[in-house]
Amino acid sequence: MRILAFDIGGTLIKSAIVDEDKGLFNLEEHSYPEPGRDGILNILENRIDYYNSEIDGIGISTAGLVDEEKGVIILSSNGIPNYTGTKLKEMYELKYNKPVWVLNDVNAAALGEAHFGAGKVYNDFICLTYGTGVGGAIVINKQVYGGKNGFAGEIGHTVTHLNGKKCVCGLYGCYNDYASTKALVENCSQVDFSIKNGKDVFDAFSKGDIKIKEQIDIWIDEIIYGLVTVVHIFNPPAIILGGGIMRQEYIIDEINNRLKNSILSGYRDVVVLPAMLGNSAGLMGASYNTLRRKCEKK
Repeated sequence: MRILAFDIGGTLIKSAIVDEDKGLFNLEEHSYPEPGRDGILNILENRIDYYNSEIDGIGISTAGLVDEEKGVIILSSNGIPNYTGTKLKEMYELKYNKPVWVLNDVNAAALGEAHFGAGKVYNDFICLTYGTGVGGAIVINKQVYGGKNGFAGEIGHTVTHLNGKKCVCGLYGCYNDYASTKALVENCSQVDFSIKNGKDVFDAFSKGDIKIKEQIDIWIDEIIYGLVTVVHIFNPPAIILGGGIMRQEYIIDEINNRLKNSILSGYRDVVVLPAMLGNSAGLMGASYNTLRRKCEKK
């Protein structure tokens, strides 16, 4: 059985074929020819038309709040204009007569890691991704726990700073605005105007820049503030951290060391580890979800 999988981000869409036996192949990246909903739909339909005769279903991982049963974008994120309200499942099931299932991008990545990556040895874990914001997912018995409306795990919108910065969500002091990669880059750019992204930050760090190291250490403490709450509420055996920035060994080592000194002794066996699947996690999770749903309906 073959699934055409998509991973929709704020500036880029990834697509791939995922075969039950052969794994993932034909990985492609697509930049938006135009921003927003229409640009997304044009890319999706182009690839579905191309592969339509070869596939048995479609799996979509997307930024934003998603009604995963109805496949509707409840609230757009990452600055995607006119995307809220898009009924991806309904549109493409009617047009192509194939099963379509849609997941929030972090939920999809967590599902991918649970079955094919760093979470394979754990039945339960918390997955957090650090990028322009902080996304979260709760995995219980190898499945993502969605809560009442499917929105559980929005750890990025827990408040870590009372009366802090105003978040795009309207709340003040959200974890997003202090622990994201975006926050780290913004803080480092005030020290060194040449810094534009996470790679620049760690290039400077690797050259021994003391001021940049200070900013990284402050940022790691911000990460810890959120993780302390996560550990004490969920008592997970593992926390899997995704996002390109988490490939830095220094960060994972420091988080493990500092977290153990910040939580109660009974919780200190929690393991923090980096995600394994990288950019393919969302694709693998979205395809697995569609395969599982398709099999359940047989």
